[in-house]
Amino acid sequence: MAYFGRVPFSQDEFHEGQAEDQASYSMYHSDSAGQVSLGFDQIVDEVSNEIFFYGSSHLHHPEEDFFVADIFGLNVPEQQLCGQPPVTCGELYPGHLSSRWQQDTVSPAIGFRSSFLSDYRNFSVVDSYPYSEEREIYRRNSVIPAANVFDSNVERGNKNLSFQIVWSIQLVEANRGSNENTVAFCNAVGKIRNAYPAYDLKTNTGKIWSVATRFPDHILGKSKFRISVWTDSSPYPLLITQNAGCITHDLIVEILHCTNQYPVQEESLIEDAVTELSMAISYLIHVYSSSFDAGFQLASIPKSPSCADISLDSQFSFTVYAAHNIPETWVNSYKAFSFSCSLTYAGKTICQVKICKNIQPKRSFFFLADWNETINFPLRLKALPRETMLTIKLLGVNSASKNTEVLAWTCSPLYPKQRFVHGTVLLSMTLYSTFPTTMIAPGICSTDIAAPVTLQIDFPETNLEFIQPEPEEKRDDFEEPTKECLKHIARLSQTHSLLLSEQKGRVLWFYRYYCNNQNCSLPLVLGSAPSWDRTTVSEMYAVLRRWRFSNPLEALGLLTFSFPDQDIRRTAVQQIENLSNDELLEYLPQLVQVLKFEWSLESPLVKLLLNRSLQSIQVAHQLYWLLKNAQNEAHFKIWYQKLLAALQFCAGETLNNEFAKERKLIRILEDIAEKVKTASDPKRKEVLKMELNRLQQFFQEVKVCRLPLNPALVVQGIEADSCSYFTSNAFPLKISFINANVPSGNINIIFKMGDDLRQDMLVLQIIRAMDSIWLQEGLDMQMIIYRCLSTGKGQGLVQMVPDATTLAKIHRKSGLIGPLKENTIKKWFRHHHPLESSYQEAIRNFFYSCAGWCVVTFILGVCDRHNDNIMLTSAGHMFHIDFGRFLGHAQTFGGIRRDRAPFIFTSEMEYFITEGGKNPQRFQEFVELCCRAYNIVRKHSQLLLNLLEMMLHAGLPELNSIQDLKYVYDNLRPQDSDLQATSYFTRKIKESLECFPVRLNNLIHTLVQMSVTGSAKPATPEIVPQEWIMLDAEKAIARATILGFNKKPDSLYLVQVVQTCNVVTFVEKSFDQFSKLHSHLQKQFPSHALPEFPQSWHLPFTDLEHKRVKDLNLYLKQLLSGSRKLANNELVLSFFLNWSKNTLAEELSSVILGPQSIDHKPGVQLVISYEGTQLTIMLKHMRNIRLPDGSAPSAQAEFYLLPDPDEVSLRKTRTVPKSTDPTYNEIVVYDTVTELKGRILKLVVKSKGTFVGAVNIRLSSVQLNEEKWYPLGNSII
Repeated sequence: MAYFGRVPFSQDEFHEGQAEDQASYSMYHSDSAGQVSLGFDQIVDEVSNEIFFYGSSHLHHPEEDFFVADIFGLNVPEQQLCGQPPVTCGELYPGHLSSRWQQDTVSPAIGFRSSFLSDYRNFSVVDSYPYSEEREIYRRNSVIPAANVFDSNVERGNKNLSFQIVWSIQLVEANRGSNENTVAFCNAVGKIRNAYPAYDLKTNTGKIWSVATRFPDHILGKSKFRISVWTDSSPYPLLITQNAGCITHDLIVEILHCTNQYPVQEESLIEDAVTELSMAISYLIHVYSSSFDAGFQLASIPKSPSCADISLDSQFSFTVYAAHNIPETWVNSYKAFSFSCSLTYAGKTICQVKICKNIQPKRSFFFLADWNETINFPLRLKALPRETMLTIKLLGVNSASKNTEVLAWTCSPLYPKQRFVHGTVLLSMTLYSTFPTTMIAPGICSTDIAAPVTLQIDFPETNLEFIQPEPEEKRDDFEEPTKECLKHIARLSQTHSLLLSEQKGRVLWFYRYYCNNQNCSLPLVLGSAPSWDRTTVSEMYAVLRRWRFSNPLEALGLLTFSFPDQDIRRTAVQQIENLSNDELLEYLPQLVQVLKFEWSLESPLVKLLLNRSLQSIQVAHQLYWLLKNAQNEAHFKIWYQKLLAALQFCAGETLNNEFAKERKLIRILEDIAEKVKTASDPKRKEVLKMELNRLQQFFQEVKVCRLPLNPALVVQGIEADSCSYFTSNAFPLKISFINANVPSGNINIIFKMGDDLRQDMLVLQIIRAMDSIWLQEGLDMQMIIYRCLSTGKGQGLVQMVPDATTLAKIHRKSGLIGPLKENTIKKWFRHHHPLESSYQEAIRNFFYSCAGWCVVTFILGVCDRHNDNIMLTSAGHMFHIDFGRFLGHAQTFGGIRRDRAPFIFTSEMEYFITEGGKNPQRFQEFVELCCRAYNIVRKHSQLLLNLLEMMLHAGLPELNSIQDLKYVYDNLRPQDSDLQATSYFTRKIKESLECFPVRLNNLIHTLVQMSVTGSAKPATPEIVPQEWIMLDAEKAIARATILGFNKKPDSLYLVQVVQTCNVVTFVEKSFDQFSKLHSHLQKQFPSHALPEFPQSWHLPFTDLEHKRVKDLNLYLKQLLSGSRKLANNELVLSFFLNWSKNTLAEELSSVILGPQSIDHKPGVQLVISYEGTQLTIMLKHMRNIRLPDGSAPSAQAEFYLLPDPDEVSLRKTRTVPKSTDPTYNEIVVYDTVTELKGRILKLVVKSKGTFVGAVNIRLSSVQLNEEKWYPLGNSII
């Protein structure tokens, strides 16, 4: 085997003696990190900074002016090499190509411009001499001595050589790339674009289509390259410095002449040598252009050698020939090199070949290790799944430590298409430090760029194609599952496929034909398959074919890394196609991530996303920024670059103009943020003010621009006075954009640098999915979920919620110990809502939003929670910000977790919800709401886990292992019943409520902020609600008179109420109600002199009720005839007229926060269920229970199942301290209860041994599985 290559040389050597060309050279030449090290000396780099447009000679910067992603091409002219007779190496068309392009019509073609792929190093063999008759004559009849043709620095011998050998390598431009995968993708994208013709299709030219550009003459004409020729006759290489424009024939003649290997007269030997070498070079060009995505290929493909005699029954074998261009630093550090091979499928190793023989590197044109070793895997080809990946690692024996170290790796699919890999293949090797431990997929081994180290593998020549397994059911050995088995399947169905144990997986796979969309999920069933051999895959296809999806979202689980099979993924995409564009938008981040697991770029999922982007501006816009951000992923950069290019190609000029403006906006914000961050503290504000002028200038140029956060947000400038920065470490910017939709007000955003916002995006997306689930169930949790977008590595935009402030600021307004006060939140809302009705509405918003955030932050394990990342709006909505830590990855100090509460729900929040304990049953309602929301989300556990699993390989720091998924699974507890989950979450609420370190953490944050910003401000005084000022004077109460009473266990007094408008109404009130009215008035008006209220006690043998009528009438007369502020107070009006703040519109005086009861008698709420022989009782709540002296008891419930002759049925709950309305949500279970007939459940409530109440329940008459309140009697029955 002949080796071809180069000796690296410096830029000075490259342009020796040509100083005048240095400036021009630097424009085109980029660093050598990705230079091709096999095949030819790299003559030039393709022009990457200058593009010639049709009809224009203007230069454009590709980043600013390319509307399609720099690597797509269309409308290559008729003169394109691909459509013309093959161009001999060294030929160019006369004149400047761009002038000819203007004269002819253009034919559409799509292709990648390889020069715009990052770090691409193209190779070209073209002649700098203009095409002419003289040149053609010389090529046909070369009679000029070689010494006169070339300026060689090698001393020449015979000066009278002349030859008539005709030979040339013919190359053509590959406008779609030379790699068959890229060509197929370009064709697929062209079909998608043509299916949705845009109005600007014909005018969308110039700036986005790639063209065949000629290379500048000064590079090809004057540049030189060095050639090293190794011969058997000399220990030293022969060095030739040759003009870049030479052709192969002349080069070989010069080499043969200089080495004196053949007599000049033996022309046939020279011709044979020329022919042999030309064939080797042609084959090398073919191998190179097939392995990598070059912009050229041979005009005629060399004939492949005869096919090897292999079949599907043959063992898999191939030859690892050599690793070319091993870095000299490795050669100096490692004394020998070897390699290891393995076959993987879905991240699991199928078979592995241990370390092969060690050899020392050789030096030819470069250092290489030539093993030429055949590898035989003990597996037949038919046993290998279609999506099997071959991975090869380059190993080195360290000269110092003698240890074997992995240096580089590469991989290749065995079936790039349907045909088995064949022939010689070149693979770029990547440094092992970036090796993905499990995620091996075709997208990771991009064939576009030749890396410094290139591995050469020779596969057998074969036309062998993959034979698709046919779906086949094998039910011969299956038995009909028992009822218990079906229950077991149902329990297993609650597990996620990645968390399914091997034993449980075998059980589920055994009963796979009895699984359906009612008792299991398809990803779980297919994930339980024991292997991916042909027989198992055939049975998987059978399950797949008969499955009926209950929801398209179920198919998301089939697009994860666990399912590489192309047919399974195709079926998943067919289901996802049933989603609307708006629904698809919600799951777009996951779909972009799983693109890296696709087997090819023309996959159904890619086509789906491109098609939908042409249907929806929202989809196109979000897809653009997701793909742009995904290019920061090291292994899939080229993969996503091509996808982004395809999107921009399909989008058209108008939308691409918008993308360009948004990119420029982000660049300006990035520059401003960097300068503000690096400025000194005294000059930081001045720097910001000066740099904001750039934004002003930007909007003067573009007029309007859409915000990347949401294409519906169009802005036309900034309000500089409202712009600022935050004093955190990264100094994020606050930018106030002027809304183009003027009535909507300014749009405030935060631009952050130094923070990876991808994790925030994911957390907010999952929360948005949960909120969507609640809304579908008719439950509006009043969630505020702001938008967040990562626009690049460590940077992004965050939406600012208007009228919102942090809980820390609220605490600081209450003084040093604000976080420890119970009434801090309540006072803040009272300050913002002097009217009772708006105050009650704020309570309602807080009630629901707080419950929602408790659930979502618990499920996702959001950590680093303190009062600086919890915010409140003036309308009452609570929401969380900053999700840098989640999935339970809490910070620790000295081994102690900083976040010790399951979630944030503090006593001051409870104080606000219950209005300082006035409405204790609201806490019960809050618990019920939390548990209901929790149970609703739990029903969709598979969806949430699938969304997280699809992001496992996104490179997020805190979501990268199965253990992270298990954390969420454990929090969702999908295997629990609703009653069990309710009991579990209630305990978490109690834990959070009683966790004092949370408030201590808030205090620390408050003190730290005060030390930064200055001393604490005095506490804001609580503002007493104003009277109902808007009330019409005619509707005030003129008088209220008690006309009589009705004797009942509690006497009710009939009150006649006369308004100033002469409207008369009647109400019934008890003495206790009058007493409570007086008590509330005393609290609300402590400085007012209220009338004396009648005494509650009385002398024996007196007519109590008649006396109370007289006393109450006097009290009412004095009250209503006194201060108008008292008489028209909302408490008085609502008492007599049943009015509230919104009496004129709607009743909100008593905000309905949950299911309520007007029964004020003692009671207990139970849920009783009975299944099989198991009796389950859940004690939910008690209400209105008191000790004989009227105080609140520390209640504990005791259960007895009667008859109980052996006295073994006693069950006890925990004690709830000092509460008249305690919450339990505890479960009591009795096993082996054969029947309910004749059984009685006795419940006794005690407080430290003191009897509080009891109830006996006849179980045969109970409505099972329903919540019901039972009255508590004052004696044991």
